[in-house]
Amino acid sequence: MTARPTITIYTTPACPYCHAAKALLREKGVAFEEIDVQDASRRQQMMKRANGRRTVPQIFIGATHVGGCDDLHELDRRGALDPLLKAS
Repeated sequence: MTARPTITIYTTPACPYCHAAKALLREKGVAFEEIDVQDASRRQQMMKRANGRRTVPQIFIGATHVGGCDDLHELDRRGALDPLLKAS
């Protein structure tokens, strides 16, 4: 059995897009690490990892930078999210 990739999502508590992205991931039955970027050092970490993007959520599946909530949902609509979630 192959290991699932680590999923990391950078969020803020009041962000509706963050909630929608997390809901989709939960619907897919995958665990994820959530990093609250209200702390300036965590936001800097996110921006460095996301090539300067400042908005939340920023979602990573393994080494792949998915982008934000719309990007995640678009992957799902195209049928490309499930294979990415299962890749090792």
